[in-house]
Amino acid sequence: MTARPGDGSAPVGSTVIDGEGLEQPATDAARPADTADRPSRSVVDVRIDVLTYTSACETIARWAEAGESRYVAAASVNNIATASRDPGFLAVMNRSDLTTSDGMPLVWALRLLGAPEAERVCGRELTDRLCRLAASRQIPVGFYGGAPDVLDDLVDAVRRRAPELEVAYAYAPPFRPTTPGEDDAIREEIRASGARILFVGLGAPKQERWIAERVGSVPGVMIGVGAAFDFLAGRLPHAPAWMQRLGLEWLFRLVHEPRRLWKRYVFGNPRFVALFARQLIAKRIVDASHRRATESRMTT
Repeated sequence: MTARPGDGSAPVGSTVIDGEGLEQPATDAARPADTADRPSRSVVDVRIDVLTYTSACETIARWAEAGESRYVAAASVNNIATASRDPGFLAVMNRSDLTTSDGMPLVWALRLLGAPEAERVCGRELTDRLCRLAASRQIPVGFYGGAPDVLDDLVDAVRRRAPELEVAYAYAPPFRPTTPGEDDAIREEIRASGARILFVGLGAPKQERWIAERVGSVPGVMIGVGAAFDFLAGRLPHAPAWMQRLGLEWLFRLVHEPRRLWKRYVFGNPRFVALFARQLIAKRIVDASHRRATESRMTT
């Protein structure tokens, strides 16, 4: 298990400024040594890594081939809004080994924070690409979450896309908290299966908490992918590409699932916009102060 000692430098939920004036998240846990140098930005106190699909897939595949126990989060606006209200979930998000930008609003946020190379790396597409890569590199995968019929359709769908893929594990847990005995049995089944990439589709924040609690006891890369199971199984329609590019996928999903998603988008989206606007204004004030201080030193 990778150690994550707290450095005590700042309280959870606060933001620190590095030597270049870029905001970085202050968490109760330091990043593993091999991820500490990866470019990232703090978006409303949640660390988001600056990634492409290629870099994310290669990193995950390398960890999987080494049998390392790792935690990957695909962060959406909903994750950020939830973390802003829940310090415990904020700490869980910032303990990840890798956090992708699942939606365009987070890509735009990264670019506004000085990472113009940032790209969207959403859970649905990441799952599809990783399954293809795992098939080519003979990495066994597993799926945890969803309803039994959705999981069956998902496994059929990924096998059609990648016929050589080894699906070593697939389990749809009950729609209730598992008992300690059930949880122990699930862990043992996952370990015995040999799956080295485990896609977890429980929805946020449940899936991130589930993964964080199992880092070190499951010898593989666990990735929270939210609704990817439903999308890849053909249970939910994809937003048109133009809506995805404009950051309007949330509106498409709201139209198709209003009863389930209206609270998330009606309350969560404005909260994210307000909090990020405050962060961006604060950053620009700090940047202006640094510039004035630099100019003052140069003239004296």
